Order: sequence, then structure tokens, then C-alpha cells
Amino acid sequence: MSDTNISKEISLKELILKIRDWSRYFVSKWYIFSATGLLGACLGFFYAQSEKSVFKASTSFVLESGEGSSSGLGQMAGLAALAGVDLGQSGGGIFQGENLFELYKSRKMIESTLLLPSVSDSSLLLIDRYLALTNTRDKWKEKKPELLQIDFKKKLPQNLLRSRDSILQKVVVDINKNNLIVGKNDKKSAIIKIDVKSTDEIFSKEFNEALVAEVNDFYVKTKTKKSLDNIEILQHKTDSVRAVMNGNIATAAIVIDATPNLNPTRQAQRLVPTQRSQFSAEANKAILGQLIQNLEMAKMSLLKETPLIQEIDKPIYPLEMKSFSKKMGVLVGLFVGVFLAMFLMIARLLFQNIMK
Repeated sequence: MSDTNISKEISLKELILKIRDWSRYFVSKWYIFSATGLLGACLGFFYAQSEKSVFKASTSFVLESGEGSSSGLGQMAGLAALAGVDLGQSGGGIFQGENLFELYKSRKMIESTLLLPSVSDSSLLLIDRYLALTNTRDKWKEKKPELLQIDFKKKLPQNLLRSRDSILQKVVVDINKNNLIVGKNDKKSAIIKIDVKSTDEIFSKEFNEALVAEVNDFYVKTKTKKSLDNIEILQHKTDSVRAVMNGNIATAAIVIDATPNLNPTRQAQRLVPTQRSQFSAEANKAILGQLIQNLEMAKMSLLKETPLIQEIDKPIYPLEMKSFSKKMGVLVGLFVGVFLAMFLMIARLLFQNIMK
């Protein structure tokens, strides 16, 4: 037998002996494992008992962006361009893909939602519910009692505005980090899902519904803002031209009424003002016809650009509840207690061997 094989056999034998010695040592310390395991199980049980349940509110919907303006509008846009209106442009590709998710997480949207009244109690804002579930006001009593003067429903003096904004910013960050989840069920799915989870069932549901309504309303208004502005300008121009045309028609009638028995040698007194008014009325009539056509095309463009948001699921009571079960707490505590005891024993043995 070669020296290499002998060395391998000795090493294997030493390993087996080491494992046997360590096993005997651990068995001899069974009472330590029992004590630490029991202690860990008790701690796990009390942790699970003190841990609050988490309620999750979910809303899912599909979003279909509005179509762009038809290229045929370009044929009707000449006169509209003179009026400062661009019929051939649509709302564009704003808030596409991930941009829409970022809109839900934005400070503006979350702040606006937090400052809305609670549906179940109009005397409270949603931010009041959030501060209650996080026990924030109790912490203020101990550390910063001056913050208790802040009432988010009222206009505050200048010296409290900075503190108010600071609180709102911190709440927005905490909600994005701990309470709000925005995304899709999977990458290929077109269904958008908004989840809000907290230890307050009412807050989870109301904040979820309010945030979805706030963001979707802002999204629709932003997508259609340009078309609405165009319609407003065209409507103003149409009303102005119609008023001028009606004024010209009235002027012609007034001139005729003012000269009922006109001397034939004085026809110019009637014909010139009358023809001038009629000519102006005819010109305004043509302009009015084009403006009305463009106005109707702009309204059709608005209908095409308005996105469709169809809700699929919305949160209803009782909400989905997740809690750390007592059984799981006991098992996790038992495992952690035994593992820590074994780790400390191994570290102690290694330290003793090194010192020897």
C-alpha cells in the first residue's frame, strides 16, 4: 500500500472519530439544547401573538390608451391653424409602460390621496388614519410635542408649514417602501394591479380606492388636455364669428327699416350699408361653416384620445389577511434557539482547540 493511500485512510479515520466525538459531546449537552429550544419557542410564540395581522387591498384593471388623431384631420386644419388650434396632434406617448407605475408612486399623487377625507369617517383624512396605525402621534408626544398642533385639514401658520411638508414627505417614502405595490401579474399580462397593505383594514381599502381614482382621473385629464384646449379655442372662435355674422344680418335689416320710402335718387344710402353687411355676413358664414366642421372633428378626436380604464377587481370586505401564526412562531423560535446553541458550542470548542 502506498503512502498516499495510507494518508487518506488516516485522514478518513480521523474525520470519522471527530464526528463521533462531536456527536457524543452534543448529545451530552442535551439539556442546553432543550433549554435554548424551549426559550426560542416561547419567544417565537409571544412574537407571533404580539404581531399584528396585515390586510391587503387589491385593485386590478386594464388600460387601453386612446387612439391618435386621424390623419384626415390635416385636410380640415387650415382655418383651425389660423385660430391657434392644432387638430393633427394627439396626447402622445406620455405615461406609457413603467411611466404609469411611477405615476402611482409619485409624491404628488400619494400626497393628494392622503389629504382626501376618509369615506367611513369624514372627520378624518386618510393621513390621520395612517398616523394612527403607525402610532406616530404617540411618538410626537414624547419627542416633538409641537407637531401635535398640525391639523392637515386647516390652513397652517408659516412656522408649521415646513414641518407639515416634512411629515408628508416622510409618509410618502414610508408608504412607497412598506405599503404600496404597483405592477403587473406577469410581464406579458396587460392587467395592472395596485396593492396596498397595512395593519388597518379600513385604511388599506380606502387608500387603495382613493389612489386608483386619483391617478386614473389625472391620467385621463392629462391625456385629453390638449384636445380639450383645442375644443375650447374653437368653441370661442365659433361663437365669436356667429355673433359677428348675426350682427351683420341685423345691421342690414336695420338699414332697410330706417329708409322705408327712400328717394330713388338716394339709393346709395340703403344699398352700400346693406351690401356691406350682406357681404360681411356671407364671409362670416363661410368661416363659420369651416369652424363648425373643425369643432366637430376636434370633438371626435377627443373621443378617440380618451383612454379606456376598465376595472376588473376591486377591494371588498373582508380583505385578504396575512398573519404570523403561533405554530409557525414556535417552530421558527425552536429552530433558531437550537441553532444558536449549536453555533456557540462549536465556536467554543474551536477556540479551546486553538488555545491548546
